[in-house]
Amino acid sequence: MVSNEKRPAGLGRPRGRGRRTQFTVLPYLLILPLVAVIGILALYPTYVTLSQSFFRVDPLDPPERFIGLENYTKLFADPAVSNAWGNTAYYAVFGVTLTVLVGLGIALALRYPFRGRGLVLACVVLPWALPGVVEGIIWDWIYNPSFGVLNSVLSSLHVISQYQVWISESRLVSIFFISVVQVWQTAPLAALLILASLQNIPEEVRDAGSLDGVNGLQELWYITLPLIRPGLAIAMVQSVIASLNIFDQVYVLNGNAPTGASVVMQTYLTAFQNLNFGQGYALSFLLTSLTMGISVVVLRLVYRKVDF
Repeated sequence: MVSNEKRPAGLGRPRGRGRRTQFTVLPYLLILPLVAVIGILALYPTYVTLSQSFFRVDPLDPPERFIGLENYTKLFADPAVSNAWGNTAYYAVFGVTLTVLVGLGIALALRYPFRGRGLVLACVVLPWALPGVVEGIIWDWIYNPSFGVLNSVLSSLHVISQYQVWISESRLVSIFFISVVQVWQTAPLAALLILASLQNIPEEVRDAGSLDGVNGLQELWYITLPLIRPGLAIAMVQSVIASLNIFDQVYVLNGNAPTGASVVMQTYLTAFQNLNFGQGYALSFLLTSLTMGISVVVLRLVYRKVDF
């Protein structure tokens, strides 16, 4: 006997479809708070920076006035800004190169377990955890031309005959020694990122290379480096961001001297010393755009998905 009684709506609907819909939406709901935080802390300030860069913003001469691209044209004609861009390019070259090399060396040294490895790893991470200003003060004591540790050690080893002024009027020398401080801070993070990629390489891959007669250098170049490209790419991106936006170390070690002034330092001087907030907004937006562009290029060139 077949009953013609109508079933309640949805009673005969398969439960799997609703469940699949629920689990499809769930990941987006979980990342929604993160997206909101990024929007509030990054996207909205970027929008404000871009919009304000087209105005003349001077707290001593209100109100704000729309001037179009005048802030940008004045920045490109300013020799101090041009000098800061050149210095920042050197910071990026020194910072990215040294950070990746030092981070790779630390990661390779910590690749295999040994007694006290956890303590060594904690000591390696410590510089990354310190604020940039604290690191600048520490290294200012190390670089001090009168009683600095660096001069004392090099003098004891008879490398130098007299104490040197390391942060001096020489542009490249000053930028290099300031970059060393920045690398001291960023290399631990690069080491952790590369170490994570190293530990994902199966031992079978290395064993196969050993059976084929691959030596240590060949294994590093042909096996290890290609397989850790994801970690290398992320390490390079974080180093690019840190190098292009270097400020704390420059402010503590170099002050207002133009020999080592970075773009962020010049932005600070333009906005808060000269009270030209319009040009400060414009310079900040240019630096943000450059940082994003270079980061995307590095990811496209270096990052490769690795399947084991």
